[in-house]
Amino acid sequence: MPDPAAPSSTQAVPAFYLYGEPQRHVIDGFVHVESLDDRSRPSEWTIRPHLHRDLNHIILIADGGGSMQAEGALVAFEAPCLLLIPAGVIHGFDWHRESRGHIVTIADAYLHQLLERDHDLASLFQSPRAITLPVVEGPLVEARIDLLAQELGWAGPGQRAAIESLLLALMVRGLRHAAIGTRPPIASSRQAVIVARLRERIEQRFRQRDPVAVHARALGVSESALRQACARIASTSPAAMLDERALLEARRLLLYSQMSITQIAFAVGFEDPAYFSRFFARHVGMSARAFRAARENGAPTTAA
Repeated sequence: MPDPAAPSSTQAVPAFYLYGEPQRHVIDGFVHVESLDDRSRPSEWTIRPHLHRDLNHIILIADGGGSMQAEGALVAFEAPCLLLIPAGVIHGFDWHRESRGHIVTIADAYLHQLLERDHDLASLFQSPRAITLPVVEGPLVEARIDLLAQELGWAGPGQRAAIESLLLALMVRGLRHAAIGTRPPIASSRQAVIVARLRERIEQRFRQRDPVAVHARALGVSESALRQACARIASTSPAAMLDERALLEARRLLLYSQMSITQIAFAVGFEDPAYFSRFFARHVGMSARAFRAARENGAPTTAA
């Protein structure tokens, strides 16, 4: 008898913030570390297929193993290994009971900033993959993740630099073992590839505010095919992805620059500052001026 909890072609794949948590806005620079045990044991060591719209995983399997589903492909793995899951990819796991490891979760925009530090790293998150580590490497990678968890738990001087250096070191280890690796990338569906290419194009051109039709032509697909891919892989629309990237940049400039709101409007591609102000208020729930003032006064700036 079919499992009623399993997704089907007529049932939407759930999108979560962290697994089991309702979708919500991902703050800039979000990084999270938790043990594999935290969510897997309550779920009887099975994580149903789901996706995260704006979060990427680096998962260390220190002991045990299991199998990973990603966009319809299935791969088995054994410890020690790293699993890399890009944002927007439908994935699930069946762990061996009592497996042990850590899940590092990174906001998509922040991850792309890190990947830009070295072009060699760009290939890491093009598709989901399992990277086998040498036995002696497992404890070294785990030690770095333990240090990352410690840094995330306090607010000492140099915290951001320490977090970034540990994340980059973790990705370099993955990159080097993937280069000699024993496990090829998991094949990704054509729709996942389309969405990944759209994300790259948006990152390069979001200030131009190109219409969806322009992006579709550049990617060599129809508008309807692009919308279908975004709906299935990212549970959103191409237009919403374009708007979210513009909003991300606008929030950064409001928080971390001295630019006027008019200057910010032009910087993110709006020819009419008044239209930008209405756009920002509609999506964020407060005006750009109020958003900046709340930050300066120490109030939360995560209005829906």
